[in-house]
Amino acid sequence: MLDLFRKYRIPLLAACLVLAALLLYSVHLRRQERTTLFERGVLQLTAPLQKGIDRVCEAVADTWSRYLWLVATEEQNVSLRQENSELRGRLAAMEEIRLANERLRRLLEFREETDLPALPARIIAVDASSWFRTVVIDKGGEDGVREGMPVVVAEGVVGRVIRLAPRQARALLITDASSAAASLVQRNRIRGISRGQGDFLALEFALRQKDIEVGDAVVTSGTGGVFPKGLMIGRVSEVNRGEYGLFQQVTVAPAVDFSRLEEVLVLLGENP
Repeated sequence: MLDLFRKYRIPLLAACLVLAALLLYSVHLRRQERTTLFERGVLQLTAPLQKGIDRVCEAVADTWSRYLWLVATEEQNVSLRQENSELRGRLAAMEEIRLANERLRRLLEFREETDLPALPARIIAVDASSWFRTVVIDKGGEDGVREGMPVVVAEGVVGRVIRLAPRQARALLITDASSAAASLVQRNRIRGISRGQGDFLALEFALRQKDIEVGDAVVTSGTGGVFPKGLMIGRVSEVNRGEYGLFQQVTVAPAVDFSRLEEVLVLLGENP
């Protein structure tokens, strides 16, 4: 302790002198109405020290309050981020429900318009290979599905059932190369065969002199034994008559967006 006092004796002595001066100044200030020369000197000497002490205290207090504020703000931010994440998840779920309801509503309206018994089904698998274009639905033989039955949506033809299981069925998409449907151009009733070409269809056997234009709607003719008459297949996207040959080349863009296919209807047959 004595060594510590010897080491810091000068600062301690100065502090004691300043403290004594302040005490003396305080006593005289209460008893005298005027400021003496000694008091003015004390004020001049101690003012910078008091100012420095005030600044240090303010800085420490400000830093401490800011630290506490930052800690509270960080906790609040974490809570708000978590709440925001939960609300965004709920909003996404509600949007998914809304979209599903919209698709189901269109299917229900289409089912009522066709006046045919239809079985709603959900797509549970998609063929990922480039050789075949098929989908698997969650309805099968036990639900009344049979091979060859057409599969449709409100926008138009999807395909037909080609394989059956008790609870599932595989449907061949109309855009598959092995798929074909008897068709006609809705505007002028020109007949042909719509054959799948991967991402589009080709309207085959349309005579070169027949009037077919880009934008014409192509529908099922009802003569192929699979699809009822009048179902939408797609619209003509390209026409090439050429200079020779008996038939013109007609490309049809499918009405159905197969990349977004989720729910379908299986047409079970004519009403008894």
